[in-house]
Amino acid sequence: MTQKDDQPRPVKEFRGAPLPEPARLAGYSALIERFDLQIPLPPYLAAIGMRRKPSSSEHWLLIASRQAVPTNLAGHLEFALKHEGVNLSVLSALFRVAPKKEIEEWISAAPGGANTRRTWFIYEWLTGETLDVPPVPRIRAVPVINRSKQFGLEGGKRSSRHSVIDNLPGTREFCPLVRRTEKLDAFEAHGFDQLAREVIGQTHPDVVARAAAFLLLKDSKSSFFIEKEKPSAKLAARWAQAIAEAGSRPLTVEELERLQKIVIADTRFVDLGLRKIGGFVGDHDRTTREPLPDHISARWDDLDSLMRGLASYSNRAKVNKVDAVTTAAVLAFGFVYIHPFEDGNGRIHRWLFHHVLCAAGYNPPGVVFPISSAIYKRIDEYKHVLESYSRPLSQFIDWCPTTEGNVEVLNETADYYRYFDATRHAEFMYECVQQTVERDLPDEVAYLESYDSFSSQVLQIVDMPNRMVDLLHRFLSQNRGTLSKRVRENEFRLLTDKEVIAMEKAYASAFAGVMDRSEEEEVLSDETS
Repeated sequence: MTQKDDQPRPVKEFRGAPLPEPARLAGYSALIERFDLQIPLPPYLAAIGMRRKPSSSEHWLLIASRQAVPTNLAGHLEFALKHEGVNLSVLSALFRVAPKKEIEEWISAAPGGANTRRTWFIYEWLTGETLDVPPVPRIRAVPVINRSKQFGLEGGKRSSRHSVIDNLPGTREFCPLVRRTEKLDAFEAHGFDQLAREVIGQTHPDVVARAAAFLLLKDSKSSFFIEKEKPSAKLAARWAQAIAEAGSRPLTVEELERLQKIVIADTRFVDLGLRKIGGFVGDHDRTTREPLPDHISARWDDLDSLMRGLASYSNRAKVNKVDAVTTAAVLAFGFVYIHPFEDGNGRIHRWLFHHVLCAAGYNPPGVVFPISSAIYKRIDEYKHVLESYSRPLSQFIDWCPTTEGNVEVLNETADYYRYFDATRHAEFMYECVQQTVERDLPDEVAYLESYDSFSSQVLQIVDMPNRMVDLLHRFLSQNRGTLSKRVRENEFRLLTDKEVIAMEKAYASAFAGVMDRSEEEEVLSDETS
């Protein structure tokens, strides 16, 4: 590999990513440039500014100019691990082309250094090759992941050879990482799981059960709507049952294949199980029928390894108590990028959110957070999060069309799906959890309590069947708390004027300050029918 001149010079942008101000590349950005690594640009990089107090941004950390600019491979690795944390995507690509001897000499010269030991372990973990390095001194082991910078296992297995604790959340087959951000730290500290339990603990069990049933069906329907599909009532209920059972079994490829059978109502034209062909998300040219991909899935011959890794990540994170919401984001978005099945990937992708949260005991027993409903309300943002990685990834995949209108991937792509930065995905996931806990769940409880109050008052005015109370409520909600002339002359023509006035007052008092969900129910019903 011919190396580029690494003499540092200030730059204003790097591979299309603008810096907040001119700075010298250092760490991962410098290694990507020096070795011309063909990988999607990490969403967070560091550089050394030209001023004593440079300005950083969401995507760039600028270090003060008094920091010496690294001039060699070892210096950039040390800088990267210190300021940017572990980036397996960069390191995997780097270790294929960087001089092995140079890495060995750096580690041998300072075997006790925390970052030299981390590099040593990660090199052998990624490549499966053993470096020619003398035994490490008897010193305290350091974690591979600095948990003040990134999410990793609380514990981990000690590697005596490297004197490190392997607290990587996944295995070599699948290990996306999540950086700690101010937003994620604030979300984690907020304790949405405990807030949900407080709402449930203050609510009558009967109301909780009814709220849970409605939110479960709402989530099932919303997951279909995201795919622009209108499920039958039977299919929506069937998928709701699958969601209700999420987290009750260990995550395996067989379990995911079982779910695919539930998702695909008509299997005559779909080969179930892991793909044996290429895959992409997008359209076809109307004239030539050639594929027009928005996203290209993992190669089918990499699926066994990737899916084993995904299942291992799930079990490893659960046992070692990695934050449940970030784990859910990694698994769900990792799954949908891999796209292992010919059909049904989208709904199973969202089922994985429920699986992780339920398996971790994050949500109250028997209550499913309507994550798909939250996503449906934020559909544009959801697509933006998906494309935040899939769009830049597409330029690094070499493919050609097949005669069947599919794609054939021509280069090695497995690492693109194994190691990606899932930070934005985790932030989005937490935003959806926040909406379900702070709005959806309390609103549903408040609605049911208001409905019960309304029903009780109506029955004190006139004794009528529950179905008529429900119909009365629906007409009142549709007409902003009053019964229309048409309704009074037809369905409720037997009511006196005095009784109508009393019922309208009952509705006003019961639903004062509470959002009536009837209109939402009608939309869901219409979209399903």
